[in-house]
Amino acid sequence: MQQGISSLPPAAATTRLKRVVVKLGTGVLTSGVGQLNEQRIAAICAQVSGLRQQGTEVIVVSSGAVGLGMGRLGLAKRPRDLAKKQACAAIGQSLLMQTWQRGFDPHRLTVAQVLLTHDDLRLRSRYLAVKATLGQLLAAGVVPVINENDTVSAAEIKFGDNDTLSAMVASLAQAQYLVILSQAPGLIDLKGTGQVVPVVEKITPEIEAMAGGTKSETAVGGMASKVAAAKLATKSGCGVFIASGAEPDVLPRLFRGDAPGTFFVPSGLPMEARKRWLAYFQRPLGTIVVNTGAARALREGGKSLLAAGVVCAQGVFAAGDVVNLALEDGTATPSSRAPFARGLTAYASDDIPALAGKQSAELRTLHPGRKHLEVVHRDNLVLL
Repeated sequence: MQQGISSLPPAAATTRLKRVVVKLGTGVLTSGVGQLNEQRIAAICAQVSGLRQQGTEVIVVSSGAVGLGMGRLGLAKRPRDLAKKQACAAIGQSLLMQTWQRGFDPHRLTVAQVLLTHDDLRLRSRYLAVKATLGQLLAAGVVPVINENDTVSAAEIKFGDNDTLSAMVASLAQAQYLVILSQAPGLIDLKGTGQVVPVVEKITPEIEAMAGGTKSETAVGGMASKVAAAKLATKSGCGVFIASGAEPDVLPRLFRGDAPGTFFVPSGLPMEARKRWLAYFQRPLGTIVVNTGAARALREGGKSLLAAGVVCAQGVFAAGDVVNLALEDGTATPSSRAPFARGLTAYASDDIPALAGKQSAELRTLHPGRKHLEVVHRDNLVLL
């Protein structure tokens, strides 16, 4: 008999849960290709209803549309062809929403379909519109059911998997907790004890190495994508549970601390909303490589990035685009190290060679009419 999560965060035990995001994978929702597990969905709906009665707002992130469409088209394997996969999503999404509404009908709860692409969260105006819509739905007592808009999603606007989508939604909605329900009972230490790891204080390379992919014909991701999602969500101040969707009464038991699963502890205080958007909702178009002095000033002094600290640029970007900032590595090629910061650049990549290493006085000569000379202003910069 597996033990429950013994180190439940104090907030869950001592304060009212205000808002949570519950993500359900295809494996939890189906009992085979194209076959919804309506009994399990009904059980989850009852648990969500219980949370709602306690005053907790719940957002559901639901996979399953492509798998349902596959069933209707008689496909045994997830299509590789993009158009065929989009067709499966178009067929399956309406079936998925009908099932969710049937599950919530006995509890007199209304569902709202929200389909998103990465652009809906990457572009600031659309990000704010999504946030406002979710706020209105929750205020009206509605349960938003979110899925990636696979019918139109192409590579450049995809989230990649619904684990990532759920982490982004949890951050956007400023949820206290994200619960990822799957076929796995949690993060398993396969190379050690073989048991579920109950609490992860920090996601280290050793923790990431425990995760694997998926062999399902209808799903994407696997434990690796769940740990990556937990990494994103915890950095924005959201606690994350990974547990089995087949576990009886899994949601109330997780929040009581007596259900099997893995809890990922949120790191530090949540970032201010705009910086959170910069950090986690963007696909940077390039990298500005900086020297060690600039990196220290950004990390420790809260300074803006000035031209004097710039070494070179990587990629093609325009002024106003989001870029990564990386530390030089002493080689002749641009730094390949992981970025340590992200921000909005005031200069295009074509401008960087002329300004790199220049003092502000020299830069004023190059750009006499320019009021602000910062390459990335501290108000538009976030440390990762």
